[in-house]
Amino acid sequence: MRHEHEWRVWEDTKLPEGKAIIPGIVSHATNVVEHPDLVADRIVRFAEVVGRENVIASTDCGLGGRVHPQIAFAKLEWLGEGARRATKRLW
Repeated sequence: MRHEHEWRVWEDTKLPEGKAIIPGIVSHATNVVEHPDLVADRIVRFAEVVGRENVIASTDCGLGGRVHPQIAFAKLEWLGEGARRATKRLW
C-alpha cells in the first residue's frame, strides 16, 4: 500500500484523549485481497502505538466502483477476519 509507512507518525504524536483513528487497512487501489494475517499485522501495528481501544480498522478509501463487488466483499470479509486475529493477539 502506498501509505503503509504512515502509522509511524503515531510514534511521535499523542492521540488526544477520547479520540480514535480509523486507518485504511485494506486497499481500494488493487484487486489483491489482503490475507487476514497481513490485515492483523497492520491493525496490531497501529494498536501498539495508540492503544488497542483507539483503533477502528477500515478500508483505504471507498471500494465501491473501484474494485469488482465480489472483490470488495472478499476484502471486507478478510478485514473482519484480520480484525478477529488482531484482537486475539492484543488481548
